[in-house]
Amino acid sequence: MDMSNILNLTKILLEGLGTTLSIFILTLVIGIPAGIVVAIAKNSKCKIIAWITKIYILIIRGTPMMLQIIFVYFAPYYLFHISYDRFVAVIIAFVINYAAYFAEIFRSGMLSVPKGQKEAAFTLGMTKTQTFFRISLPQIIKRILPALSNEVISLIKTTSLAQIIGITEIFALAQKQASFQFSIVPLCVAGVIYLVLCAVITFAFHKAEKKLDYYTIT
Repeated sequence: MDMSNILNLTKILLEGLGTTLSIFILTLVIGIPAGIVVAIAKNSKCKIIAWITKIYILIIRGTPMMLQIIFVYFAPYYLFHISYDRFVAVIIAFVINYAAYFAEIFRSGMLSVPKGQKEAAFTLGMTKTQTFFRISLPQIIKRILPALSNEVISLIKTTSLAQIIGITEIFALAQKQASFQFSIVPLCVAGVIYLVLCAVITFAFHKAEKKLDYYTIT
């Protein structure tokens, strides 16, 4: 296969880039705040809330993402005869899944901040909100960035699972082209596209870690 064919193939696969990025961005925009809420719920003093949250995280982390997407899309129809948009189902499934993983990352960051720092801030007259945003949050972000970057990189690759319920994204197009051309080249091109996306994300997190280097972790 010559370079012109590879460029043409790349153009075809990039038609699915919008869908891939939409799943990626929406999952982050909704999933990260949801993860914070779940992390707070798991640390709740209310045993019922904490117990329910633990069960939710256990189920999500203990079952395949593929199964979760299928369940979210088909279960409402078989149980309540309700059908809805496939893309919406994918977003819901991804948010439910990644909120659980983000929650564990955020919870570990919250628990890593020494209580003495909060007490010292209160002694200086700072409110709980001021203490959280000025003292705790910068340290939490610094501590969770490596783990968070791993999950975000994993997310961009996991978007390929959206094809399970008929969503056309990069990998779905690559598989169609591979079957049509009887070649693995389309899959290799798709791999390069994912690699570039992961490289960009890695670079962004590296820059973020550099900016937070002035926070010393002890």
